Amino acid sequence: MPDLAEGLVYYAVFLLSTTLHEAAHAWAAMRGGDLTAYHGGQVSIDPLPHIRREPFGMVVLPVISVLISGWPFGFASAPYDPNWARRYPRRAAWMALAGPGANLALIITAALLINIGLVLDIFYSPESISFGHVTAATGGGVIDAIAFFLGVVFSLNLVLFILNMLPLPPLDGSGALPLLLSPEATRRYQDFIWRQAGLGWIGIIIAWQVFDYVFNPLFLVAVNLLYPGVSYH
Repeated sequence: MPDLAEGLVYYAVFLLSTTLHEAAHAWAAMRGGDLTAYHGGQVSIDPLPHIRREPFGMVVLPVISVLISGWPFGFASAPYDPNWARRYPRRAAWMALAGPGANLALIITAALLINIGLVLDIFYSPESISFGHVTAATGGGVIDAIAFFLGVVFSLNLVLFILNMLPLPPLDGSGALPLLLSPEATRRYQDFIWRQAGLGWIGIIIAWQVFDYVFNPLFLVAVNLLYPGVSYH
């Protein structure tokens, strides 16, 4: 049976992380001249506008998956104008990177708080680490709960960051490719992506298959960076 209390923490962090991810997309699009998500109320860290857009992906599916497995699985999205993206592909690329950038900011914030806890002797490096359990508390109760919460923020946002940076449609890494392409190559790439209706499903299937091979070594690297001089394998 899944641990319901831990599952609820995972869901709370999922809701926070996806909200900030989509709000970052919406804010970057607004700054770039596309007000589509702004008019939808999604330039906001309030989760409700994002839930209204994707109630199944942000509430129903992750809650069901937490009850079944203890882990949230879901999705969210922010709307944008494809004509704007065609006219300003580099702005659209920065919009794509803004979402993973929000997840990276949460990873760094959690890492900094963990390191502050290490300096204050509130946290310490555990003998072994696992997903969500990347630091340990010197005391129980609230401090132990905070350590677990920060570990979940660190781990879950690392998933969201790495997954979304894969250069496969419909993931954000694919949307960022115009920053590396010439204008003509960008135009051809956009035409190809938008004309292939089923390409997004193919990208998701490939990402699902390769993700563990990408994530597991990067997770170890990230955790080892938390504790200089300590080596986890």
